[in-house]
Amino acid sequence: MSVTGLNSIEKKASLSLATVFGMRMIGLFMILPVFAIYGVELEGYSPMWLGLAIGAYGLTQALLQIPMGILSDRIGRKPVIIGGLVLFCLGSIIAALSESVYGVVFGRAIQGMGAIASATLALAADLSREEQRPKVMATIGMFIGLSFAVAMVLGPIVAGSFGLAGLFYLTAILSVTGILLVLFVVPSSINTAPKGDHVAIPNKLLNLIKHPQLFRLNLGVFILHVALTAMFVALPLMLINTGFAVSDHWRLYLPALLLSFAIMVPFMIWAIKKNKEKLVFCSAIVLMTMSLLLLWQKHDDFYFMVLFVVMFFAAFNYLEATMPSTLSRIAPAGDKGSAMGVFSSSQFFGAFIGGLAGGTVQTYFAPSSVFLFSAGLLVVWLIFALGMSEVKKSKNISFKINFDDELHAQTLASKLAKTKGVIESTIVYSDSVAYLKIDEKVIDIADLRAQLY
Repeated sequence: MSVTGLNSIEKKASLSLATVFGMRMIGLFMILPVFAIYGVELEGYSPMWLGLAIGAYGLTQALLQIPMGILSDRIGRKPVIIGGLVLFCLGSIIAALSESVYGVVFGRAIQGMGAIASATLALAADLSREEQRPKVMATIGMFIGLSFAVAMVLGPIVAGSFGLAGLFYLTAILSVTGILLVLFVVPSSINTAPKGDHVAIPNKLLNLIKHPQLFRLNLGVFILHVALTAMFVALPLMLINTGFAVSDHWRLYLPALLLSFAIMVPFMIWAIKKNKEKLVFCSAIVLMTMSLLLLWQKHDDFYFMVLFVVMFFAAFNYLEATMPSTLSRIAPAGDKGSAMGVFSSSQFFGAFIGGLAGGTVQTYFAPSSVFLFSAGLLVVWLIFALGMSEVKKSKNISFKINFDDELHAQTLASKLAKTKGVIESTIVYSDSVAYLKIDEKVIDIADLRAQLY
C-alpha cells in the first residue's frame, strides 16, 4: 500500500500500529486451524469445550471493546494498548501452561480481555491529519487481512514442531514485541482527532443498534464470524480423515487464501465501478452458503474440499473487506466510532457463539452438521441483506470550529443542511467540531470552508 502524502509521523504511526495490531491478530487466529486436532490431548476434552476454547476470546473481546476505547479517552491511548497487550501475554502463558481444556479456555478469555482495537484505531486517528487518515486506516486494515493469512499458514507449522504450548508461547512473544513497539516506536499522540468518529459514545449506542441499515450489517458480521469459527471446529479433523497430515495443512490454506484474494479483488473493483455493490454482496453470501452446503455433502473427498474451501474464503474475504467500508458510509455523521464499536462487538461475539455452537452441534450430531448449521444462519442473513438499500458514495470529514456561541452553531447547521453536496451534517457544540458526510463529486470544498470559517 502506498503511503504517498503521509508525513514521517504518520508513516511511523501507520506501520508500527498496523504491525502491533497484526501480530495480536496472528496470535488470536493461529489456534483456528490446529486446535481441533491438538486439543483432543487435553484433559477434559469434549467437542463443546473445544469450541469454547476456540471462541472464548470473542466473549471478553465483545464485552470490553467499547469500554476500553472509552477508557483510552480518559487515561490515554498508550496505557490502554500496553495494558491490553500485557493481558494478552498473560492469557497466552496461562493457555501454554495448561494441561486441561478448561485452562486453555480461561487463557483464551484473558487474551480477549486485552481488547485494544478501539484504542489502537483512536491513536492512529490522533496521529494523522484528516486528509491522510483514510490511508493510515487502510494500512492497518491491510495488515489485519494479512494477519489472518499468516496465521493460517503459521499455526500448523508451529504446532507441528512445538505442539500447542509452543503456539501459545509464540503468541506471548508477539505480545511482548508489540509492547516494545508501542513503548519505543509508536509516536506519542500530538493531536486529538474528533472523538465521535473514532471512539464510541455510550449515549448513542442504543440508537445505532436500532438503525435498520446498521442492524443488517451488525447481524451480518455476527453470522459471518459464527460461520468462520464454527467451520474450524470441524474442518481440521475432516482434513485429517481424508489422509491429509496436519503438518501439511498450511499447503491447503495458503493457496486457498491466495486464490480467494485473486477471485475477490476483480469482483470488488467491478462492483464499485458499476455501482453493483449490493448485488455482489448478496452473491457473496450465496457463494458462502453454497460452499458450506457442499462441504456438508462432500466432506470425505479431499479435492472437493479444497475447491469448497477456496469458495468459502473468496466469499468470506470479500464480505470481511467490504463491510467496514459500507458501515463508514452508512453511519450517521460524527457517529462512526460508536457504530464501529457496535460492529466490532458483534463480530467478536459471533466468534464466541461460533465456537460454542460448533462444539455443541458436533456433540450431538455428525461433525459435518456444523456446515449445515452455519449455512442455515447464512440464509437468514441473506434474507435481511436483500432488504438493504444501495449505499450512496460519500466521504466523512470533520472540521474543528471555534463557535461564537450556541446560536452560531445552530445557524451554521441550518446553512450546511442547504449546502449542495452535503449529505448529512452533525454539529457538536460542546466539542467545537462539525462532522460532515459529503458527495465529493458535487461539493465545492472552497465554498464549504468559506461557510465554516
